[in-house]
Amino acid sequence: MTDLSKTKENPQEQLWKKLDEVNAGMLGVDGSGLHMQPMAQILDQERKRLIFFTQKDSELVKTLKPGDRAHFCLIGSDHDYHACLTGPIRAERNENLIEQHWNAVVAAWFDGKTDPNMTLLIVDLENVKIWASTDSSVKFGWEILQANLTDHHPEVGVTTEISFLGDKPSVAAE
Repeated sequence: MTDLSKTKENPQEQLWKKLDEVNAGMLGVDGSGLHMQPMAQILDQERKRLIFFTQKDSELVKTLKPGDRAHFCLIGSDHDYHACLTGPIRAERNENLIEQHWNAVVAAWFDGKTDPNMTLLIVDLENVKIWASTDSSVKFGWEILQANLTDHHPEVGVTTEISFLGDKPSVAAE
């Protein structure tokens, strides 16, 4: 269950937790013409970036150009948390990151750490928009009932935006 007060008060901490809990999301490159693709993310919390292991000859890597931007969509396991993360994306082979994040799941896709077709996609996070909703059917029902009987719009969630540009992340709740 998503804690709506954390979405308002500490959305960055909540985002990091959700990124660690959920195994994969959908990654796409703006303007590439490609559909978003399911990818398993690795969070580099200190540098505020996402890392993805992939094949150099993948369609996604082949379409990348300098200056491209990515969208990564995350849906919480209870379907009450949705986030869209954006920022510049690049492909690079970084032996330190490969060593640091190598695990059994990654190993299943490659012929070892020295696989010449392995590369990393790195998204430096600039902006995140979060939509968190209640999973309470009672609250949801009450809000829908009120909306149908009055001019009241249902209040079943919280929307927050985080900007990682500048020295400190900034948060704007709606």
